[in-house]
Formats: sequence, C-alpha cells, structure tokens
Amino acid sequence: MIAIDTNILVRIVTNDNPEQVQRAAKLLHLHAVFISKTVILELEWVLRYSYALERSVILVAVQKILTTDSFTVEHGTAIAQALRWYEQGMDFADALHLACSLHADKFASFDKRLIKKATGLNTGVVLLEP
Repeated sequence: MIAIDTNILVRIVTNDNPEQVQRAAKLLHLHAVFISKTVILELEWVLRYSYALERSVILVAVQKILTTDSFTVEHGTAIAQALRWYEQGMDFADALHLACSLHADKFASFDKRLIKKATGLNTGVVLLEP
C-alpha cells in the first residue's frame, strides 16, 4: 500500500496536466492506496478555491474516492458524514471537524455560523461557544 498526496488526486479529478494525469492513473492502478483525511480536506479546498469547481462536482469526486475498492480512506465513515452535511450547505472543513469529533461530549467553537448551521442541520453534536 502507498499513501498519496493531494496533488495526485487533483490531477485525476481535474485532468489538467495530461502527462501527470497519465502517471497518476498508472500509480493508482498499480497500487492499493491510502488517503489520509487531511488529503481529502485539502482536495476539497484546492478544487473549490484553485479550480472554482461547484460543490456538486466536488461531492461526486470525493464520493467516488470513498467508494473506490483499492483506496483506504482514513476516517472514511466520518468523511462520508461530512459530505452529507457539506451537501446540505455546511463548509466542508467544519463538517469534517464535527464528523471526526462525534466521540466527544461537546464541540466548542467561536464560529457562530458553524454553530448555527450545525444546529440547523440537527447534526446531533452538542455545540457551545466558549
């Protein structure tokens, strides 16, 4: 198994550099792949800010990554939950923070928008402002 950096997935999703796309595709075809949750977090950010991709396109891309048999995604269940909240309008990073914190009793943040959005989506997370 090999672990990969965000740029490998960016090449595959955006198809923006034919030579690197070909190399990335070959690498992913030949190996079982580990993808850390931070790579998924960075992937969403890069696709949204650098490539200005729509939320729906990003959702499809990350969902495909989660369901690819040769990929092992760190905290895949939490990422899937974060995607559901993201699909409902929550910021992906905020959704991932919450989804990875479900084992905790409460989640504290000064971010009033996060608290309002998460409460409105009935995330089940007890949120509080410090």
